[in-house]
Amino acid sequence: MNIRPNLQFSVLCDDVRREDNGKFMLIGLFEAITARVFPATHPALFVVNRWCKGQGSFLQKIKIINSKDKSVVFQTNEQPFDLQDIDAHHTLISRINNLVFIASGKYWVEIMLDDVLILNYPLILKEAKAEVR
Repeated sequence: MNIRPNLQFSVLCDDVRREDNGKFMLIGLFEAITARVFPATHPALFVVNRWCKGQGSFLQKIKIINSKDKSVVFQTNEQPFDLQDIDAHHTLISRINNLVFIASGKYWVEIMLDDVLILNYPLILKEAKAEVR
């Protein structure tokens, strides 16, 4: 029997490291990206999701959606994970390389579980102001 888990957290960050003691270090948490010109390529970012308080086998998918035209900028393949019992937790770390944003504006990070939208939050792309000399 599957018990749908809770999404304890979902964060965007620049890097993830795991300490010898098993703890994750999330480096450079952010909600906005600034670029000088568009289209802009962001070299790498991580989406870190922790699932808890569930039981069974599940499929996670992450999408990044342009809010203007609803186009999918990026999506992962389905990412399977298991929770053995209600007290288990599972952390999924997704690295996204060379993500191209066509224009500045609002994008949505969508976290899906078994094809159901669980959470979405904004990622803002800003155009850098020209320096005055």
